[in-house]
Amino acid sequence: MMLFKKASLLIAVVLLSQISFGQVNLKIEKNQSHFSEGKDSILTYQASEKSINGKYIRLNYIHPLYSLDGTILTEDFPADHLHHRGIFWAWHQLYIGDKRIGDGWEIENFKWEVTAVKEKKQKDASKAIQTTVLWKSPLWKSKNGVEKAFVKETTIIKVYPKQPHYRLIDIEIALLALEPNMKIGGSEDEKGYGGFSPRIRLSDDIVFTDPNGKITPTNLPIPASEWMDLSGSLGKNENQAGLTILCNPKNPGAKNPWILRAKKSMQNAVYPFPGAKTVPLSNKKPTVLRYRLIIHDGNANSIPIDEIYQDYASK
Repeated sequence: MMLFKKASLLIAVVLLSQISFGQVNLKIEKNQSHFSEGKDSILTYQASEKSINGKYIRLNYIHPLYSLDGTILTEDFPADHLHHRGIFWAWHQLYIGDKRIGDGWEIENFKWEVTAVKEKKQKDASKAIQTTVLWKSPLWKSKNGVEKAFVKETTIIKVYPKQPHYRLIDIEIALLALEPNMKIGGSEDEKGYGGFSPRIRLSDDIVFTDPNGKITPTNLPIPASEWMDLSGSLGKNENQAGLTILCNPKNPGAKNPWILRAKKSMQNAVYPFPGAKTVPLSNKKPTVLRYRLIIHDGNANSIPIDEIYQDYASK
């Protein structure tokens, strides 16, 4: 009888693991890296240049990002802000000493060079890539007139198997200065936006929720919270679906505020704050920014966001 019970328990554990954990697939190509699970697309990392007639040249971002039912959640080249792109991270102010050397947000006098994309082996059922990206500008050159890299970015994108009603995606961005006195900052106004910025397709019924309840976007930054959820008719046939953005409490300057927009714009977990003031990047120890995305069905009340956050914050 005892042997039978142990066998039954083992079968139950195996079945549970099969239900809870699928197999994430990763395909790394020269121009893009694709994450999928079964027949479902999850996201694509863009490693090569995309543009509109040679303008608004961008790479080093995530698009498309898909909902659990296969609907594309992100936007690229939106008509209202052609420089916006999927899930991106960028800063308006880039300085070496007192010399301004470009604008990574508006993509002016700025370019990325993706030098490597490789799989980063995981001990769990997730899949991950690690990218190496050099930041360059025509305004920063060697004595021979060659553009010099001034920041080395190392980013890890980790995708977990789908759970009932949600999927987790972790993004870690490490910035190491390659020149002394390197500084970054947000927009030079009272909004001060800059940093990690999802450009999500917004429905007319979009609702913003944080740990304290419903949030109404304002023109200026919203006070900080551990996470922010966007939910609305984002799925197929206008079914309810959403995206939650979690900021790791170990991020520098935590807690940083949010720039939220209900129409025609991105959502931004602001770093640094105040954005108009630049912060230095070390050339010895990287500045590391960590975020977790929860792609989910339903609204913010449909999944255990607080529990997911506590688990994320403890790692």
